[in-house]
Amino acid sequence: MNKAVSKREEPIAKERGYSHGPGRGVFDNLILHIHPRTVPEQTLKFTLTWGLGGMAVLLVLLQITTGLLLMLVYEPSPSKAYESILILQNDVVFGQYIRNIHYWSANLLVIVVFLHLLRVYFTGAFYRPRRFNWILGSCLLFFVLASNFTGYLLPWDQLAFWAITICTGMFEYIPGLGMWLQKAIRGGTEVGSSTLLIFFTIHTSIIPFCLILFMAFHFWHVRRAGGVVIPKRRDEEQEIEPNYVDTIPNLVFRELAVALVLIAFISVFSIFFDVSLADHANPGMSPNPTKAPWYFAGIQEMLLHIHPLFAVFIIPAAVLLGLMILPYLPYQTHAAGIWFVSRAGRKTAILGAVVALVLTPTLIILDEFVVHINAGSSGISPAVSHGLLPTFLLLGAVIIFYLLVRKRFSATRNESVQAVFVMLMVAFVLMTLTCALFRGEGMKLMWPW
Repeated sequence: MNKAVSKREEPIAKERGYSHGPGRGVFDNLILHIHPRTVPEQTLKFTLTWGLGGMAVLLVLLQITTGLLLMLVYEPSPSKAYESILILQNDVVFGQYIRNIHYWSANLLVIVVFLHLLRVYFTGAFYRPRRFNWILGSCLLFFVLASNFTGYLLPWDQLAFWAITICTGMFEYIPGLGMWLQKAIRGGTEVGSSTLLIFFTIHTSIIPFCLILFMAFHFWHVRRAGGVVIPKRRDEEQEIEPNYVDTIPNLVFRELAVALVLIAFISVFSIFFDVSLADHANPGMSPNPTKAPWYFAGIQEMLLHIHPLFAVFIIPAAVLLGLMILPYLPYQTHAAGIWFVSRAGRKTAILGAVVALVLTPTLIILDEFVVHINAGSSGISPAVSHGLLPTFLLLGAVIIFYLLVRKRFSATRNESVQAVFVMLMVAFVLMTLTCALFRGEGMKLMWPW
């Protein structure tokens, strides 16, 4: 490491993070444990990554810091949890403010990690040698959702209690392990003191440990793969030798600027928008409507249209499996660093989004006002009419769309898979918005204003 590096070996040494200069100090060494000493200058462009990975890390740190402060006041028992939140908000100096930061940064973290996943996919940063890192990133998204889900119950108010009751109630539709899994998560047959203690333990110890562990592996794999994927134009047929620059200050100062802007945004937002606290949890009175947390609203919307076995287990399991094998499909081109694969890929992606924007609201409205009204007179089992039939129709629509894209646009497998990915993703986002904003009493469609 301390030997001189020849001119011929210099690009390789730089690429691997070696340096033949003097030490930079303790702080610099700490930074360089996370980053290589040099990075390709092309990767410093903000619009390549939008700083989403760094934002996610910062939000996790905010979650841990504010969570430790909240634990000084919070008591995880049904008789004291709600009162401890009231004490925190009314009697502790800056208590409401700390809770606001914790809550809003948790919700923003879901959005940022989701956008980071989309950015990685649309820039082709999941091909070899970054394929396994896509798996790690997907696991991190799961842990973020689990963190929000377990933290949602802790205030023990009506909104949290019944949202968790609805979500954990979905587990019973999982064949074989469903009832056991539901009892294990609840600590019994009903949501109660055991559930609160289980959620508190998972939220404050198990998930933070998993997040830190998987983040460390995630960062290590990014560095092992040579850092962020190097951007290139769609018309470039061969790699251009990257120009390396020092990580400090070129990359670190940019990360610091993004971090300061994000902290300022969260701080100001938390000053003006307080987190609400509903009435104390009442197991005997369910609010109307009872909705799952917004990040699970898409699944709850599916439950209104599709048999629970398919909405809760089969379709999510198929989507999760597809997400995991996405980097390992036999693609025809290696489009790492190119947004949307190619110009044709951009067109097919727009087509997928348009198809989802048209079909998803149309099918929701048809099912709400036509299919459900006539469902009782059909004489067909709900498992077939609202389970097998719509699932096979969905699968058939995806296959037909994939084949049409390949034939009509002479698209490669990369471009066609991307179009299907966009279509399904946009459809799920629309279902999430529909359930969160357009469902009123009795979960009927309504205008939100």
